[in-house]
Amino acid sequence: MRPALLVVVLLTACTRQGPPADRTATVRFITPPIDGAVSQILLAQQQRVQAEHRRVLLYAGASWCEPCRFFHEAVDRGELTGRVGPLDLVAFDGQVDAERMLLSGYESQLIPLFAVPGPDGKASGRHIEGSIKGPGAVEEIVPRLKALLADAPH
Repeated sequence: MRPALLVVVLLTACTRQGPPADRTATVRFITPPIDGAVSQILLAQQQRVQAEHRRVLLYAGASWCEPCRFFHEAVDRGELTGRVGPLDLVAFDGQVDAERMLLSGYESQLIPLFAVPGPDGKASGRHIEGSIKGPGAVEEIVPRLKALLADAPH
């Protein structure tokens, strides 16, 4: 084999890693207002991103929650880009915002909480909650998040 052809073959073999990730399919945290009905905040976000075909989930976590911290850091580093599709996580504090989340039907025993809002912004009943501690939290959450999003409206 000629050296130039060998280089092309090796470069092609080294760069094939399946289809490229959709770099536009970012996951981002949205900071909600400190007051107001959770359902109205989620409804407004759903309407705001409708033309972008982004999904919206309620996310509830806490600064002391280890799986929450690992998940936040992964999102901030862009590690979920292309893995779960374009997604806006409206991020509430699971303790501070618990009462107003409950008024819109969002309730959980564990955090992090990822919940699909209904067409009116209220809880649809579809959610996942909790995760393992440690650096494996993100890899434990992602498949569950994908399954939750598989049923969520676009």
